Amino acid sequence: MNKPYQIIVTCEHGGNRIPPEYTHLFRGKARLLESHKSFDYGAAELAEMLAGASSAWCRTSDISRLLIDLNRSPKHQRLFSRITGGIPPRDKLRILDRYYYPYRTSIEQHIARTLRQEKTPLHIAVHTFTPVFEGEKRRADIGLLYDPARTPEKEFCLRWQKAFGSVNPLLVVRRNYPYLGKTDGLVTYCRKKFPPGRYVGIELEVNQKCPRQGGVRWEKLKRDIISSLLSCLQHGE
Repeated sequence: MNKPYQIIVTCEHGGNRIPPEYTHLFRGKARLLESHKSFDYGAAELAEMLAGASSAWCRTSDISRLLIDLNRSPKHQRLFSRITGGIPPRDKLRILDRYYYPYRTSIEQHIARTLRQEKTPLHIAVHTFTPVFEGEKRRADIGLLYDPARTPEKEFCLRWQKAFGSVNPLLVVRRNYPYLGKTDGLVTYCRKKFPPGRYVGIELEVNQKCPRQGGVRWEKLKRDIISSLLSCLQHGE
């Protein structure tokens, strides 16, 4: 691409915090709050490290998606969880105004500023996925999600996948797995707001088996992800 990338790293499911005024809704649900249904284990830590290594602008959230899912569109049926889906409309509006819109608006505004500076925003949204879903084992360590119709995204993910192979050939890195890159999410929303060729949105999905295990393997995986991204950026601009 002719213009330099401006890296933007976000993490929509970085924590399981429930604000005090809503804790009564989650009494007796401590185990649920510690599960993947509440947050993406390891994602915030990875996002912050990735941003630091690439000098990226970074925004993460520690609000549990059981309160509101920051990665869902405003009218998505799973914007609110089963726990918060039945609260009064005025309370839903309060949650939207306090937690949802400020987070998403800040990211959208930063992308717009980047474009005005004649730079290309490369938005990397960091998520993690469960090793097993509905009884089926996920066969990947890393997933790179993108819209195949947007050539810059496809080309970047091809380069990143290749860079992973150079950094650590043992990692299983798949494209548009375990989800499709065009499904509802913050990146998909941003694609509708900003034109192809000017906004590049990628979702980085990491298998939770490593962050949950922790230790040496998790530390190495984080280094491999950072190294592969930096290599991809160095050889791709």
